[in-house]
Amino acid sequence: MENSEKLEQNKQEKPRSLVTRSLITGFVGGLFWGAIGVVLYFFNFSEVSPKSYLIRSWVTADWTDNWLGNILSIVMVGVISLLTSFIYFGLFKKINSIWMGVGYGLILWVLVFYILQPIFPNIPDLLELNRYTIVSTLCLFTLYGTFIGYSISYDYHDNMRMTAEKKRKAADNGD
Repeated sequence: MENSEKLEQNKQEKPRSLVTRSLITGFVGGLFWGAIGVVLYFFNFSEVSPKSYLIRSWVTADWTDNWLGNILSIVMVGVISLLTSFIYFGLFKKINSIWMGVGYGLILWVLVFYILQPIFPNIPDLLELNRYTIVSTLCLFTLYGTFIGYSISYDYHDNMRMTAEKKRKAADNGD
């Protein structure tokens, strides 16, 4: 029994792939920043919340105004964030700069509040939103993009550095 425990301890976990870690980063980022979006709405920093886009645009049942609507919308933001993190990974992972993440967040804000706005019937046009909503959502999306972008880029570059270091050590040991 002790030998099997030692074998179990000596087994190393297979490291997760970069794509898997990026998707986990996206899901966790979506949950966290989606929850922050609900808090912004709750404290009247924003006229819109995640449920305004994801649930209230298509469902008008009473439960959508309760805690269940908020929780469901936060989970939905996490799931949608899988796609945004995958897109960032595919397009921008090699750019190791915090500014790319900031730009990505701003691009997402323009996409949600300007380009996709017509498909959300209960959301006012961008020019009809008050300045607090615009500023707070711009900040929220900027922080979200920074979190996603810099986390994925840092992980990618750290992985590349570690791989190069292992190759160098293997080459040094071979001499």
